[in-house]
Amino acid sequence: MAIDLPGEVPIASSVTLVSPASPKELLADPRVSASTVVEYISSRARTISSVYIYDLAEQVGFGTLTKIWSKAQEGTAQVVDLQTRAGAGLSLVGRLSEGTSSDTASGAVLTAYTSPQGLSMMAPALSYLPPAAASSRLVIQVPNITPTGETFTLSPSLANFATILPILPDNIVVLASATSQETVHFTQLSYQLSSSHVIHIFDHYSSSRELGHATLPLPEKDYGNVSVTEAIQRAGYSSFEYIGDTEAHTVVLALNGPLAVAAKAFANKSRRGFAAVSVNVLRPWDEAALRSVLPDTVKTVHVLDDVPNATTKGPLYIDVFSTLLDSMNPPSVHSHRVTPSQTQVYMSQKDSFKTFLGSLVPELKDPVPAIMKKLMFFSTPRTTLSNLPLLVEGTLSSSKSLSSRLSIDHDVFSKRGGITASHILLAPKSALGSDIPIPLVLPYDAQTTGEVDFLAILDQTILKTHSVLKYAKPRSTLLIVTTWTAEELFSNLPVQVTKLILERELRPFIINVTDVAENLTSAAKQVKDVISNIIAYLAFMRMYLGAAATEENVLTLAIGSYGETVEGVELAKLNSQTWDALEEVLFTEASVEEKSVELREFEFNAIAIETDEGDTVVNGARLGSWHDAAKHLLFPAIFSPPLETSDEEFPQHPSLRPELPERTFLVTCTVNRRLTPKEYDRNVFHLEFDTSGTGLKYSIGEALGIHGWNDGQEVTKFCEWYVVDPNRLVTIPVPGSEDKHHTRTVFQALQQQIDIFGRPPKSFYIDLAAYATSQADKYSLQFIGSAEGSSMFKKLGEKDTVTFADVLKRYSSARPGIEVLCELIGDIKPRHYSIASAQSVVGDRVDLLVVTVDWVTSSGSPRYGQCTRYLAGLQIGQKVTVSIKPSVMKLPPNNTQPLIMAGLGTGAAPFRAFLQHKALLHSQGETIGPVYYYFGSRHQSQEYLYGEEIEAFILDGIITRAGLAFSRDGPPNVKKVYIQHKMLEDAQELAKMLKHDQGVFYLCGPTWPVPDMYEALCGALEKYQGMSKEQAGEYIEGLKEEERYVLEVY
Repeated sequence: MAIDLPGEVPIASSVTLVSPASPKELLADPRVSASTVVEYISSRARTISSVYIYDLAEQVGFGTLTKIWSKAQEGTAQVVDLQTRAGAGLSLVGRLSEGTSSDTASGAVLTAYTSPQGLSMMAPALSYLPPAAASSRLVIQVPNITPTGETFTLSPSLANFATILPILPDNIVVLASATSQETVHFTQLSYQLSSSHVIHIFDHYSSSRELGHATLPLPEKDYGNVSVTEAIQRAGYSSFEYIGDTEAHTVVLALNGPLAVAAKAFANKSRRGFAAVSVNVLRPWDEAALRSVLPDTVKTVHVLDDVPNATTKGPLYIDVFSTLLDSMNPPSVHSHRVTPSQTQVYMSQKDSFKTFLGSLVPELKDPVPAIMKKLMFFSTPRTTLSNLPLLVEGTLSSSKSLSSRLSIDHDVFSKRGGITASHILLAPKSALGSDIPIPLVLPYDAQTTGEVDFLAILDQTILKTHSVLKYAKPRSTLLIVTTWTAEELFSNLPVQVTKLILERELRPFIINVTDVAENLTSAAKQVKDVISNIIAYLAFMRMYLGAAATEENVLTLAIGSYGETVEGVELAKLNSQTWDALEEVLFTEASVEEKSVELREFEFNAIAIETDEGDTVVNGARLGSWHDAAKHLLFPAIFSPPLETSDEEFPQHPSLRPELPERTFLVTCTVNRRLTPKEYDRNVFHLEFDTSGTGLKYSIGEALGIHGWNDGQEVTKFCEWYVVDPNRLVTIPVPGSEDKHHTRTVFQALQQQIDIFGRPPKSFYIDLAAYATSQADKYSLQFIGSAEGSSMFKKLGEKDTVTFADVLKRYSSARPGIEVLCELIGDIKPRHYSIASAQSVVGDRVDLLVVTVDWVTSSGSPRYGQCTRYLAGLQIGQKVTVSIKPSVMKLPPNNTQPLIMAGLGTGAAPFRAFLQHKALLHSQGETIGPVYYYFGSRHQSQEYLYGEEIEAFILDGIITRAGLAFSRDGPPNVKKVYIQHKMLEDAQELAKMLKHDQGVFYLCGPTWPVPDMYEALCGALEKYQGMSKEQAGEYIEGLKEEERYVLEVY
């Protein structure tokens, strides 16, 4: 393949983009990935009010740059860090909802970053979004990449999204992009759809992280005053992209992503009755558009659906099936449920996806250009040569005739310090199929027979620990950068590596770049590092050019890229020394007496970003070095290396795994005391748990996750009705795992794991319909699960509050086997409660304040909150599985800062912890600031929670001012008094504390008083600090960013 390499290439290639220039410059720069451009577009202060970055987004390598920009330059919107937890998304709803924020008056376009996993937790809150407007809407950028399996291998599976798509409100547009160009255009478009909230899902697994793509900006047109379909068309796209034979009889349809791109490439190459359709706009679903792209010749449509398990019917199939059902001659529609493990097979096993397509369509033609060259580099992060792939790609991408693509992946589990794998694919720009995702062209296939035309090992130790040479194509060349001599290389290699070199007739070349650099310059280490990279680059060019390589040709190409000198060293001298130092190693048979050693596989489980400060951010964890990267990877609280014993005093023992893996503890209930009178209609109770011997530590204001059980009597009654033996053994998936199973009794499963008394999603009705033997039940279930049945589904869920068990009883002919039923329903999620104690005071104990949740349905049936019912029934000595969740409720760093605490009902819980800690400081002689405590409930005599403790805190001077509001204690015809009225009595002091004394305001409790609290504080600032209404609102918003206006509402 001919190479024309004009122009100079920067020696220090950078992809961190700490100081981005303009959008046009970013789009034109092939060294900037599409994911980086997404972050840039999504964080501009001129169009965005705030960027909310959820932890799960950063844990898949998205959002770090936005944080860096927000600190380093003007023009970046305010950044707010958020934890993904139950109720995730409510803060966004609050910012856009009338009365809770000044944003509704001044306008707010909010950006949120989260992962598919995080989006599934946000979805319930999104149903409360107010209507979108040009100046008040939400755009959620979702990088499509998800950790899977025991080593958290990253995957482009959207299985989590499948469960929440049916419950998304109608005012949210869902866009899906796959290529770099689409990703940039759909990002720009998402901010121009002025009458819609938007979720944009893009391929962060492969194409959007690749380097080498220069993209064009979105055409300048009016996208805001037209329908979504018209806007997409004006942008040059369609809701459904059809590629392949115009008279196809077989069509494969998938949501736009890596598999859809691959399917379209196969269809474009093969034709002959085959076509592929990618879904670019998932919501609103355009039935007419889908019918219009499918020719009348289509007989069969195969729908690929990402689903959490093989028993779940995918929402995409339901949409396609219902659309085509009413056609004149409807094609048969087949569902192919792609679980996360199946997605991983397609991404990690060569030709597995091609084999799958071949089972649907015979005579497939491979779309990967035969002339495509595949390069692969293995190194260890932050070593001298870690930037070499960037230098090589930078040179190759400057070619006018070549398409060059680079992807960089990391594995921090299999080797201490981590391993980096870099792929470069080269093909003529005119070649079809050159945009197929790199993992599908060159996967990390453990059974590979060799695909790589050129393989470089930039750290010699990798050869002793990992099976990497197997990626080399037979009779290809290897570049090994090493300090070993040829003899030492032979003696250090495991016997199976030597055999592989001989069997495939590989040609290994070695070079010691450190020695060459030492001989050429005595400058500082940084200069020598640059020289070392150029030496390795020259060695690469000599080997890559093969027979066309001469010392003169390589020098000419290098001078074209770097000039005649590098760091004061003549390039001609560098090239000559490199030419002499590069040595081919001839291998002979290894000793038969030598034993093979176990070599590990490379697995893509981390995304790294280097900052200008020299830090490395690996999946959201900022590291000074890579040596402890695995400890911080993905979910820092739960990583523990396999097969290693812990030397911790209290090693982790996970018992229940919620939707996010987290450390769990087994604590003992020691106190369960009702605080309200027995005759009172609300059961508020106080719990204490003994944590001694567990290692459980918590900070003031954090929440305790309760992994509750279903009521045993209710489970027994259900087993009797379902005619299943509660003592029968069943094998079901381990919570949070797709491929691990454990065996339990039916009773244990239904009581401790399966959410049988939870609220069913829409997809459950569709799944259950397949098991109905009565046609009436079948049609009813299908109707409720369809788009037309939304009002019925809403009534069942919100008015009748039906449970899974209720649905089964209502449509009793639908009776799947108990194992299938368990998988259809899924697991109980932990519930989180604010901790009502300070560990600095109570020691090995954790306290909770809980109110029992119960109600009566429209039909008169009693209902109980699953977890509060479990907690209310706890016996002294009973063991409970718990976990810790961080919270926004934190004490300020300075103990003299004034505190303004407002708690409604059980919202008093975190403030009890605050007051305990303040009292401890006071008893130790430390100065504490003013504490204003506001508490509200209905009756003082019945619901003054922790009243005796509060009165003692007042007498001891811990509480400076107490504003107690008991709304039902006044005369019948007198206006009720709430805590906002008590705050107005202290308005002058509150305004002073917030404006001049660095005071912090906290609210914990239900959401309904938030607007009144907000207005009370704004009014105080207006009246006593001379602010206008707008200035007061802006000041409160500023307090939010300073964590001095803190809400914990539900």
